[in-house]
Amino acid sequence: MKLEVGGVEEGRPVPEKFAFGVYNPDNHMSFGPNRNPEMSWEGAPEGTKSFVVMMFDPDVPSVADDVNQEGKTIPADLPRVDFFHWLLVDVPATTRRIPEGEDSDGVSPKGKPFGPGPVGVRGINNYTQFLAGNPDMAGTYAGYDGPCPPWNDSIVHRYHFEVHALDVESLNLSGEFDGNAVREAMAGHVLASARVSGTYTLNPELR
Repeated sequence: MKLEVGGVEEGRPVPEKFAFGVYNPDNHMSFGPNRNPEMSWEGAPEGTKSFVVMMFDPDVPSVADDVNQEGKTIPADLPRVDFFHWLLVDVPATTRRIPEGEDSDGVSPKGKPFGPGPVGVRGINNYTQFLAGNPDMAGTYAGYDGPCPPWNDSIVHRYHFEVHALDVESLNLSGEFDGNAVREAMAGHVLASARVSGTYTLNPELR
């Protein structure tokens, strides 16, 4: 399969219009436009019955103690974990394109609803955990919410946009399912996959 992500070139910075957070010289970060990029794909194999769309950051600090803390820097050698930004399952086999802004157009404080969305069924992204301690933002975040890496991280983060063709019409996931649940459910059902990867940072020294 071949995947194209509108405005995102392989190995190049993700445009700010797709970001949850953008650089602000006064207080490090401001909310961004948070639009989902257009996703379009071709070459799905015969027997495809649905698609999974996901985007994740594999470079998130495994320990959050120093995240966005003045006077501290997150070291490059800190172990990293996956942070899911977008999960769509049960995307119909006839779908070949998700338009820009279809699943997200702006930051939604306390999150967008999970379950059936504009395209497929929305899973829960990891802003649900990351913002749990913020009374103005805490909630259940589903669908697309874009990049917003720690502004004091010493590495540039990568963002993997993926589409997976499956041999089942539904993964039978409901409620607040997360990225690990999606990966577990689709194991053994993936006929083909495609990926486009971009980068993003809020650290002015790395921009």
